[in-house]
Amino acid sequence: VFNAKTAELLSHHQVEIQQKFPKEGWVEQDPKEILKSVHECVEKACEKLQQLNIDITNIKAIGVSNQRETTVVWDKTTGEPLYNAIVWLDLRTQSTVERLLKRIPGKNKAFFKFRTGLPLSTYFSAVKLRWLLDNVEEIRQAVDDGRAMFGTIDSWLIWSLTGGKNGGVHCTDVTNASRTMLFNIHSLEWDPELCQFFDIPMEILPKVRSSSEIYGLMVPFLSLCANQKSGALTGVPISGCLGDQSAALVGQMCFQDGQAKNTYGTGCFLLCNTGQKSVFSEHGLLTTIAYKMGRDKPVCYALEGSVAIAGAVVCWLRDNLGIIKTSQEVEKLAAEVGTSYGCYFVPAFSGLYAPYWEPSARGIICGLTQFTNKKHIAFAALEAVCFQTREILDAMNKDCGIPLNQLQVDGGMTNNKVLMQLQSDILCIPVVKPSMPETTALGAAMAAGAAEGVGIWSLNPGDLTAVTCERFEPQINPEESEYRYARWKKAVMKSMDWETSEAASNGKPE
Repeated sequence: VFNAKTAELLSHHQVEIQQKFPKEGWVEQDPKEILKSVHECVEKACEKLQQLNIDITNIKAIGVSNQRETTVVWDKTTGEPLYNAIVWLDLRTQSTVERLLKRIPGKNKAFFKFRTGLPLSTYFSAVKLRWLLDNVEEIRQAVDDGRAMFGTIDSWLIWSLTGGKNGGVHCTDVTNASRTMLFNIHSLEWDPELCQFFDIPMEILPKVRSSSEIYGLMVPFLSLCANQKSGALTGVPISGCLGDQSAALVGQMCFQDGQAKNTYGTGCFLLCNTGQKSVFSEHGLLTTIAYKMGRDKPVCYALEGSVAIAGAVVCWLRDNLGIIKTSQEVEKLAAEVGTSYGCYFVPAFSGLYAPYWEPSARGIICGLTQFTNKKHIAFAALEAVCFQTREILDAMNKDCGIPLNQLQVDGGMTNNKVLMQLQSDILCIPVVKPSMPETTALGAAMAAGAAEGVGIWSLNPGDLTAVTCERFEPQINPEESEYRYARWKKAVMKSMDWETSEAASNGKPE
């Protein structure tokens, strides 16, 4: 919950959502658990406001931000999901991608790039939806009966929060639509030819709206407390909707051409605002919609570099290897050695995203000696996040022609000071972190508060509150940085072409 005048964070609550890995390369979440976590966060954040003696009737608008591409199909008559949500970094669709590629002249992954901004990849929603239609009988049946609704998580949440099966609003915004591979980023409409190519019925798609307008009003939901209805925010408009990376761009106030931010979450996402013109990358970046702040406002575009595994590598060290008990420990371990001692970690657990788009890559740790211990591996894991960001920044600088002179950062991992210093050292430019790292939530709040009919948040540059920041300056010499980066690139080459698609899709070697 933010103050619309000062952008100050007043109250917040967060709940970790369980990831399910039913098979090798599969990543799912329970859509009902996601919805329940939203209900819980709303209730707890409101309780915290009341403890601060702030009247919750002061809440004037609600914004939604979500992990993009994650795909869910539900039954509009029962309101129940028809399958778990398939998460953005899931790899089960590799064989679907290869089957679709055979239908494209020259098997060109970039065939739809000028229409969608995206390469054909396991990453985007259309391929996940195709897999669901091919493999889940219940979903096929619901489509045939006219009961099925498709959406990314924003659509599932808005539909559920505005009434669900009793008149819920089925919509999405342009930023989320631009990540489905079914959306024309110039006409801002679902593309009939793309829907035909993926064989997806257009009637299951949500209506596409701007990122800042009133979509519907919040209805009471069953409270967590003894089955009573929670009516605290009933009737409050839901009026902001941005995919998480767009929301962070807005929350970092990157409204000028050439301003960029990097978000360190599960993955890493570097977005550079290119204004009202869509710039197409020659170096493996995506062209995506940054935001459209109102029905009659212009659409703005961004160049984006996506890294699949960033914070997820720390969770892997914790949950799979058990070399740390909490995510915070990785910073302590890394700080104790201050170097990886020649050990390099390429966390290509879901293949490599930008700038390679190489689904056959797999994770490797190389350069090990008898001297290597868990502290070096922890350091190498943090360094991997920084090297992956450097690769994207290099591509971005080539595409934009104007090198970034500093990097604005946000997201959970930016609390790790060792990581932030390393990032500055490896990029050879300052890294600037706002003192309030929840910029994704802030961006969604700004879009909601600025919507027509709400109008409590001004987006005029002169009215935007200057944020207090922490700066990290490079502390090693550029030669050292270049040497380490060259070694990293060598490690990346070794991670390539590891997996064949047949093995990847069933988890066992042929």
